[in-house]
Amino acid sequence: MRFMRRLSFPPIVLLALAIALIAIAELSFLHWLLPLENRVSDYFVRTHALTLQADPDIVIVDIDEKSLASMADTAGSWPWPRAVHGELVEAIERQQPKAIVFDILFTDPDIYRPESDAYFNEAVAQHHNIYFPMIRLDPANDNNGVPVAQFAELIGMEATPEANPAARVALAPPRAIDTKSWRLGAINYSEDRDGIGRRYHVYLPASGWRVPSLPARLARDLGFELPQSEQIILGWRGGPLSHPHISYADLYHDASRKAPLRPQQELKGKIVIIGASAAGLHDIRSTPISSLHPALEILATAIDNLKNRNYLHAAPDYAAPVLTLALLTLLLLLFTRYHQTLPIGAALLAITAALLGTSYFAVSQRWLVPVFLPLLFAWAFYFAAALHEYLRERKAREQTVLMFNRFLDPRVVNELMDQGQTAQSMSGKTQTLTVLFSDIRNFTTYSEQHSAEQVVTMLNRYFSLQVEVIFRHGGTLDKFIGDAIMAFWGAPTADPQHAAHAVAAALEMAQRLEEFKLELGEAGAAFDVGIGIHSGPAVVGFIGSARRQDYTAIGDTVNLSSRIEGQTKGVARILVSDETRALCADKFDFVDHGFYKVKGRTQETHLFEPRRKAA
Repeated sequence: MRFMRRLSFPPIVLLALAIALIAIAELSFLHWLLPLENRVSDYFVRTHALTLQADPDIVIVDIDEKSLASMADTAGSWPWPRAVHGELVEAIERQQPKAIVFDILFTDPDIYRPESDAYFNEAVAQHHNIYFPMIRLDPANDNNGVPVAQFAELIGMEATPEANPAARVALAPPRAIDTKSWRLGAINYSEDRDGIGRRYHVYLPASGWRVPSLPARLARDLGFELPQSEQIILGWRGGPLSHPHISYADLYHDASRKAPLRPQQELKGKIVIIGASAAGLHDIRSTPISSLHPALEILATAIDNLKNRNYLHAAPDYAAPVLTLALLTLLLLLFTRYHQTLPIGAALLAITAALLGTSYFAVSQRWLVPVFLPLLFAWAFYFAAALHEYLRERKAREQTVLMFNRFLDPRVVNELMDQGQTAQSMSGKTQTLTVLFSDIRNFTTYSEQHSAEQVVTMLNRYFSLQVEVIFRHGGTLDKFIGDAIMAFWGAPTADPQHAAHAVAAALEMAQRLEEFKLELGEAGAAFDVGIGIHSGPAVVGFIGSARRQDYTAIGDTVNLSSRIEGQTKGVARILVSDETRALCADKFDFVDHGFYKVKGRTQETHLFEPRRKAA
């Protein structure tokens, strides 16, 4: 048990540990909330992309809706005879492009128009800068795939130290193209779990071999430096149609004119991508830029990124967990030290703005820095800790109200609560007070003549009347000592007129005594009280054991007021010290009763009897 007590932690620490464990689990392997992080990153990427310009040397020849309509008379319905593409290749090659990249699959030969395929192959065979796509099929079908030993060189696959020379790879190559013209690369679409494509393959692994993507194959042949990673994070530039576009039909028809209308060198030195954006051909994908992003534009972006090395980099995997733990630790320290919910919330809001701004700036430097989920966990802890603080403060308030209601007027208690005062905040203070002691005279005689029940009933009735007077004059009930009452003014709420209020209360207590004696009848004839009052410094606060504490005043001021009460017998019902009289001399008349030797003090005490001001 002792060992367990040593390991106990405050609730707020346990709360921070719980959220930290949940955060580490989510960020390390669960990834249930990753789409939320992606949405924030997508917004930053999309916003920044609109400020950038795509590479003008990458040109898209687009099979758009216009091309499908205007080519219907020439080429028929889609798919067109491949001779059409052969004619376009010849027209483009006359302008000496750097490369022609098809984003059209030529998986199977056209058995109905073999002469068309032959024309296309003849046009392609004359050039060595034309690239074709293939598809990397499901690895589960690799046993039925093509033998790597036979096709690796044709496909452009690279072997790693773990490469299996006897492996097979499931691929869908362009069988309609003569293998002598194969310059191939995979165009597999890489999407995240939320269905949005943010990355592009550099290569696809297969039994220790690397199947190049189409952008990577082109980049390698053109001498562009390739990253070692399996994928790149696409660095988008502009909107969904950011690269220069030429309608396929416009270029095709212009090439057949005797006097072309288009510039004859517009594609010189360019990387020309031939593909389709027409919605009816369903080659549309979802990206951070658009939910209807043409696939050929994604291919163009990947080529742009590899050519210009402007792809994005992901922050290290440990960045998000470390940032999360740092934020939780900071919040825990703030809550533990200050317990100020609103200022801490304001600080977290400023941190949130700063981190989001940093994340956006990082995108401009081609880095993706995840901050949303760390901030989400930080805010989750903040609201949980704020609720804990609220419940803790409410419990402390309820405990304080229960304690204060025993010795303060409920209205004063409410005032203290509104000021945010607690038992701890009002303990151990030295303040100038006026202390009142009131003791019943001849109580022993009364108790001997009445039953215990009658004595208790009488005392409760008497104390209720007198405490009501004390509260009405702003006093604090300290305690009942047998048949005596101790009260003071000046704490816990400040009272510049504490002496005047104490004397006024004493005079009304004497008046209430006369009314109470009438209630007692004959038994009240000998019933009397003595009241002593003194003003001075005293220590006030909650004093007692861990199980029971009372708000009380201690010090010489308390002792002297008690001694003054003892001097009232045979002199006056109420006596006050000269210190008290000096503080309220303008509000009451005082009768001088001279100096008295008080027990425990070497110097005599000058005592006065207060009376209401004469009209």
